[in-house]
Amino acid sequence: MRRARLLLADGGTVATGPPSWDRTLGTLRRLRGRFGAEWWALAAGALLALLGTSVIPVVAGAAGVPALRRVRLARQAGLIRDRRADAVITLCGALAGEVRAGRQPGEALPRAARDSGGLGDAQAAVVAAARFGGDVPGALAAAARRPGAEGLLGLAACWRVAVDQGAGLAAGLDRLDAALRAERAQRSDLRAQMSGARATAVLLAALPVLGLLLGTAMGADPLHVLLHTGAGLGCLVAGAVFETAGMWWAVRIVRGAEAV
Repeated sequence: MRRARLLLADGGTVATGPPSWDRTLGTLRRLRGRFGAEWWALAAGALLALLGTSVIPVVAGAAGVPALRRVRLARQAGLIRDRRADAVITLCGALAGEVRAGRQPGEALPRAARDSGGLGDAQAAVVAAARFGGDVPGALAAAARRPGAEGLLGLAACWRVAVDQGAGLAAGLDRLDAALRAERAQRSDLRAQMSGARATAVLLAALPVLGLLLGTAMGADPLHVLLHTGAGLGCLVAGAVFETAGMWWAVRIVRGAEAV
């Protein structure tokens, strides 16, 4: 194939030799982004099925793929929500600076939105309302429906007060920016305090795997006991039920603390 590419290259450049590590890592990243890390559960189930000569690990791995996908999507949604909240804070600060520089709010908002990206997909509608005298607070309230963009409701209130009552927009934006930053700091502090609980839950969830590895190292053949004996199957089912209940309870505690 390499010789054929060299012959048919038409004067172009054809890479020769083994593929570089960068290209290989890039391919792996693309495959991971396309299929998701949850498919490793199915791969691990297939490996255990080969080692234990049983189809049960494959079924368990396939059942774990949707659950792991939900966890991955929830994590991605949380990251997107945090980035959107940071962009809204940047928007408020940039807009306050533009207003202090002497620009009118209708002129300052498009510049601040372009520099910060705080309006996201709703930027065109909000900018059009600001330029042509439309309902800017209503457009901001509609943009605030996205997760993480709730701070735009405060920006809409500041805009409405500044336009209707002639109050200073920059002062209101400063207070809004300080409030949003304080909320972000509080959220970060809560996550730091809950990191210990999360690590403990992950460690407890990994203990059964460590037990299987320890039993295998001692020559007890735990996979054969769990997959090919009645008592082992009963222990496997009971352990899976308790493991699932424990993880669900730990996640519920963490989410309850974050919600409060």
